[in-house]
Amino acid sequence: MAGRSKRMATSRSPQFADCVFINCPFDAEYWPIFEAIVFCILDCGFTPRSALEFTDSGEVRIHRLRDLIRSSKYAIHDLSRVELSYSSGMPRFNMPFELGLDLGARWFGPRRLQSKRCLVLEGRQYAGHKALSDIAGQELSHHGNSPTNAIKSVRDWLQGASERKTLPGPASINARFAAFSGALPELATNAGVDRHRLSFIDYVNLAEGWLRFGV
Repeated sequence: MAGRSKRMATSRSPQFADCVFINCPFDAEYWPIFEAIVFCILDCGFTPRSALEFTDSGEVRIHRLRDLIRSSKYAIHDLSRVELSYSSGMPRFNMPFELGLDLGARWFGPRRLQSKRCLVLEGRQYAGHKALSDIAGQELSHHGNSPTNAIKSVRDWLQGASERKTLPGPASINARFAAFSGALPELATNAGVDRHRLSFIDYVNLAEGWLRFGV
């Protein structure tokens, strides 16, 4: 209950200490993991932040990222898609680039930003170190491309990084995520949105409402 009270208090005006920036792929294959991470963050009483929440086409993307990184104490960086693209033959550099921005803000920014904490995820164990050798020596958490594993990784990291004692356990979060996912098609229909084309903001609103009133 303590986590839900915190979420209700901060959903309209998120505070630095409650915000979790998510730096991850946005492709269809990854989307179930993204939804699981967002739900986990909400269920733990934090506020998920993503570049997807911005709809102003006139705003420069790097400026959005700057604002998200400096307004979020926590960040999750998933490097599981740093591999060669079949279409371009090039790797995706966005996720490592944003990880670098986040670490730079922590190391070189003002005092408040020096309290930032980050979790680096990978799909397969040790794959991240192979793609980005500069993070050798830093512990990465691998989710095996499983939403269930991603929830456990994020929940356990949030508990340690925030030192909050009231976070629900990963089994409880996974059970609620499964229940919410089952209810989501009807919730989306009732809200007048397409379940298969949910925006980040719509997904967060539906998950917040379900957690607040549906359980």
